[in-house]
Amino acid sequence: MEDKKILCKDCGKEFVFTVGEQEFYKEKGFENDPVRCPECRKARKAQKQRDRF
Repeated sequence: MEDKKILCKDCGKEFVFTVGEQEFYKEKGFENDPVRCPECRKARKAQKQRDRF
């Protein structure tokens, strides 16, 4: 396994999906690579939290 470079679906910025992150995803049973960079994932999660209330 090696680090993967991925383009964020939301902002278009390139980010690295590290081997450690890949192992974590595999351990959790996730089959797909992330499509958003960490910043956009954090923003999306925060927005979902605000929408709940």
